[in-house]
Amino acid sequence: MGQTITEKIFSQHIGREVKAGEIIRCDIDMVIGNDITTPISIKAFEESGAEKLANPDGFSIVLDHFIPAKDIASANQARISRDFAKKHQLKNYFDEKDMGIEHALLPEKGLVVPGDVIIGADSHTCTHGALGAFSTGMGSTDLAFAMITGGNWFKVPESIKVILTGKPGKYTTGKDIILEIIRLIGVDGALYKTLEFTGSTIKHLTIDDRFSMCNMAIEAGAKNGIVAYDEITAEFLADKNLAREPRIHYSDEDAEYVQVLEIDVANLDPVIAYPFLPSNGHSVKKAVEDKIKVDQSFIGSCTNGRLADLKVAAEILKGQKVHPDVRLIVTPGTQKILREANHLGYIDIIVDAGGVVSNPTCGACLGGYMGILGDEEVAISTTNRNFVGRMGSRSSKVYLANSAVAAASAITGYITDPR
Repeated sequence: MGQTITEKIFSQHIGREVKAGEIIRCDIDMVIGNDITTPISIKAFEESGAEKLANPDGFSIVLDHFIPAKDIASANQARISRDFAKKHQLKNYFDEKDMGIEHALLPEKGLVVPGDVIIGADSHTCTHGALGAFSTGMGSTDLAFAMITGGNWFKVPESIKVILTGKPGKYTTGKDIILEIIRLIGVDGALYKTLEFTGSTIKHLTIDDRFSMCNMAIEAGAKNGIVAYDEITAEFLADKNLAREPRIHYSDEDAEYVQVLEIDVANLDPVIAYPFLPSNGHSVKKAVEDKIKVDQSFIGSCTNGRLADLKVAAEILKGQKVHPDVRLIVTPGTQKILREANHLGYIDIIVDAGGVVSNPTCGACLGGYMGILGDEEVAISTTNRNFVGRMGSRSSKVYLANSAVAAASAITGYITDPR
């Protein structure tokens, strides 16, 4: 049997052919930490007696969850990472001076590259698979082991082949495709497996769509999500000063898959994930019929805080007003995205409509700050999780959707079909 793209990435890294199910020790190209998880890693690193990083240029710290600091505790937490970055003269350290949500910022900086093995102490590290890399989340002590040794242990995952066919309709995006996949297989349907996205639809999906899909692979329990390198990947990377030469791999025709899932995207409506699981997906048509009133519309996060999201929001909001009973909060993924959106006029449109635009932050998504929900409140959100209490009060409710749905719903006050 041939190999999958994931098997090939690991094979190249360790210098021999590997197959799914093997447990291997592998060097890591990029280790990613943030302001919540890195202090634990730093403590383990220092308690081990280690004095230097095994691969300083392959370690990034991005302060993105509670920065600018929301309180004394978050300020002190951030200081641990700041002091460590200064002590070790860390090149890839990002805070308020060049801020962004880690899974949007690092691709923008050229720090994650096709063919890489990437880990991060954040479950949505799987986002970077959109560039044809193996990327997965691990725990903070796993991160410390990689900081000390430059590598880690992996069980090579089996793969599920997702074959997407047809051209998506207007306002059907990568977010809807991954919500539909999770609806079909469940939140543990891809447990410790690769979700490999293939098929004729791929050429119609922007790199932003692909980031959204790989980002939420973890919501199906997947170890990683991945899309093979193509012209769209190349176009995204063309203006980047890449940290390494790309290593491009494609799955063999006779590669082994544990499951093949086929979806006709041409007939897919925008999908709404009802509380309290990302797998609780329904067509936007049902949500319209259910007349779900919203108190807050949120557009942003590592799933949908990219320029395409701000563009579609601006298109829908132009000349409109946010409903008097709704708060519209928009969080660009990075400062660069914010500046580009401002240059293109998107920010003015959003603000003129009654929305508020924040600095790049993960804050609202995890119920930290910049958009917490109160008791019984309902949000339509472009984030990736809608568990009980995810964005605030345990009695609040979060409906997951794409950015077009979120923008349209902000205008009407109810979950709305943007078409």
